Amino acid sequence: MTDLAPRQPNATPAVYDAATLAVLAAMEEAADRHLDAIRPHNTKRGYANDWALWEEFHDWLAERTGHRMPSTAATRGNLVGFVVWLDTIKFAAPNSIDRRITGVTVTARSLGVEVPKAATVAARQALKPLKNDPERQARGRGKAAAVTPEQLRQMDAAVADGLAGLRDRALWLMAFGIAGRSAEVAALRADAIVHVSNGLDVHVPAVKGRPPRDVVVAYGKNVDTCPVRAWLTWRAAAGITHGPAFLPIDVWGHMGDRALSAEACREIIARNAERAGVAVRLTGHSMRAGFITTSRKAGKREEKIRAQSGHAENSPAFWGYIREADKWTDAASDDIGL
Repeated sequence: MTDLAPRQPNATPAVYDAATLAVLAAMEEAADRHLDAIRPHNTKRGYANDWALWEEFHDWLAERTGHRMPSTAATRGNLVGFVVWLDTIKFAAPNSIDRRITGVTVTARSLGVEVPKAATVAARQALKPLKNDPERQARGRGKAAAVTPEQLRQMDAAVADGLAGLRDRALWLMAFGIAGRSAEVAALRADAIVHVSNGLDVHVPAVKGRPPRDVVVAYGKNVDTCPVRAWLTWRAAAGITHGPAFLPIDVWGHMGDRALSAEACREIIARNAERAGVAVRLTGHSMRAGFITTSRKAGKREEKIRAQSGHAENSPAFWGYIREADKWTDAASDDIGL
């Protein structure tokens, strides 16, 4: 009788001749090109952003360990560490972290890196309890809180000692003083911050396609929140006259020579606010928002504030800050006989 049972696959790998192997390799390359061509542009851009964060994670590790590991080290420990970093340092929402894991894994494999399945499984195990936290799920769904001068003084009172503390104070006060985006603060050059009799002349370089601008930062009346004094103190302590304005400092107090990243600037602000016990979560954008609302409440003109922040005249974000600052000025419900 003929055996009609299905044949079991041969577990032994096939051995091919050189010509077959060459054709198979060419087909693999063609498949990669085809899949890349049909992948949506937004997906590619998202993966590029995921990999940039992965690189930054390794820079962050290097600053603390004194050793820069290769970005191709997509191991179980590294991927779990990446999840924890995104959660505790970047304050990323769990769903965003999940997408980052996928982006890093796909990009690593496209570079020929073998990513063990155990590594991605462990990363998502670390992520699972985060997805059950309502506060974490709500991250990124609202605008940044605008910092107040009182909160800046609160941060000053809790700042760390040593060189890192001097840098941190100068960084967040400079971010406030220039109404700067974190990328702009990261790109500042020491030789483009000029001390003059009234304060500082600051050249804010072009970043991400936005035009450069030149702004002035006046001396503050309160020495604890004066960006001019904070900058001069940090500059003298660090001994910098040119190059990046703000530099990394490792756990042993050793200063690097490469500029801090925009994410590192945001991290410094968030970490110092948390240490000080500020009631709201501050981010890098909190300094920019805080300058605009504080300046407006002090009666400064819109065009002066826009010149400092670099907002376009018709920017919805800018006018949103102005409305927030003005809402108690001559309020419609104020002094109407109630």
